[in-house]
Amino acid sequence: MNKNTQMVYTYHNETKHSQLQYAKSLGYMDWATQPNPYRSYAESQKTELPLSFDNKSLEYSQIFTQAKQEAKAVAPLCLESVSQFFQFSLGLAAIKEFGDQSWALRCNASSGNLQPSEAYIIAKDIESIEDGLHHYAPLEHQLELLSATSSGLELPSNSFLVSLSSIVWREAWKYGERSWRYTQLDCGHALKALEVSALILGWNIEVISTKDTELQSLIGFDQAHRYLPEERELGDMLLLVTLDNTVQTRDINIKSLRNALKESYEGKANQLSRDWHKWDILEKIEDATLSDDMKVFRNYTYEENPYRESSGLAKDIVLNRRSAQVMNKDDCTITKNEFETILGSVKSHNSPIHLVICVHSVEDIDAGLYILVRNDAHKVELKSLLKDVFLWEKIDTNAGELYKLQDADMRAISKTISCNQDIASHGAFTLGMLAQFSEQIEEFGASRYKELYWECGAIGQQLYLETTSLNLSATGIGCFLDDILHDVIGLKTNEYQTLYHFTIGRGLVDERLSTLKPYASRMIAL
Repeated sequence: MNKNTQMVYTYHNETKHSQLQYAKSLGYMDWATQPNPYRSYAESQKTELPLSFDNKSLEYSQIFTQAKQEAKAVAPLCLESVSQFFQFSLGLAAIKEFGDQSWALRCNASSGNLQPSEAYIIAKDIESIEDGLHHYAPLEHQLELLSATSSGLELPSNSFLVSLSSIVWREAWKYGERSWRYTQLDCGHALKALEVSALILGWNIEVISTKDTELQSLIGFDQAHRYLPEERELGDMLLLVTLDNTVQTRDINIKSLRNALKESYEGKANQLSRDWHKWDILEKIEDATLSDDMKVFRNYTYEENPYRESSGLAKDIVLNRRSAQVMNKDDCTITKNEFETILGSVKSHNSPIHLVICVHSVEDIDAGLYILVRNDAHKVELKSLLKDVFLWEKIDTNAGELYKLQDADMRAISKTISCNQDIASHGAFTLGMLAQFSEQIEEFGASRYKELYWECGAIGQQLYLETTSLNLSATGIGCFLDDILHDVIGLKTNEYQTLYHFTIGRGLVDERLSTLKPYASRMIAL
């Protein structure tokens, strides 16, 4: 086992929460060091993006069926559509107010609303957007030009590139050593948000295989004079966005793209905090999961959902997505069709992530412990690793390979697993995302560790949107007792590990809070 792989196991084990001890953190909120949730680049040329609230969009269920149609409606590649692409994925969704305090919510979910993810675009031949590398600034909804092209920028026609990056300090400020996990989950949320926004426009989006060193150079994170070392920003992935699904990611030459940009980029990154707390293990796991090899991140697609019915407009579902703070325990029951619709939205037969589900209150579904097997090849292995007494009773549903493991009231144990949070027991059901772990790490290397979190985050974003379309509520749960869940299902080895938890039900709205539309000053100016 090489040192990077060993670091993955060390980090994962040391950042588990248990009943005896949580992963290391400050244990209090050091408000004086709270980081700015918005990256900006001083002295960079700004391109204001038009707001897209009034743009038409398909109904939510239609964006998935349209994607499979040859004669689908495709938005042209222009300033207005690029603006919508970013606004309905990574832009501000609402402003919340309580007394004299206010804060923004975004379309992409984030642990603690700390927003460690950033996005960059490499554009060519898009009217009113200068060719080159730009940073997307969600607070102002604008692009910041970091490098115009110094020579020919080669991109397929009707396409552009987007890079997602992460600043782990934004999460470390609150969550300490476990924060790297949440940062990677947030990257997955951002990835799925971009995918859904592309679907709304009829566009195609695909992850490009890259070397981390090349991605760092392409986006400019290796230009140390432009960044504070305490607020390290690392590139996560590169995405190709196209109007034409015949374009292949292999047509992208990253070295050629870098050579087309300036040697040193414009704009110095803003300082996010006035002081910092150092967590050595975070830098170690960041370094261990960087790869100089060509990464082939497989972005698993979901199968067609047979249960979706007409709901709201896609843009409204995206803008109305929220993380519930409290579930209504007195009105928590959902229908079997709603349950199947939610699970069907993440149905897969080749994913490394399975869903261990605690059903509390679903019509025509017995309360108990279930598993949604999302990879046919893993079923035999899972049956051999989990408790011998489990039923493995197949549930008649088109939402996927759903099996009842045991009949039981799972409310109390769900709450215990979720760091004693009532929200896990007051909903209709809760779930843990169980990832094939050691085999994935051994086969694909240490960098696969963060990619498993990306896949879990993407599943979470999809679950958020699906529940929103049904007028239900959801909340991602990052605080859970890892090995208690493993004990419940009888898992004694690291072949599989739980990486992310979720609860779904009917959320209670805090009437003390006011909800305002974002970008109000921009709309007043109009």
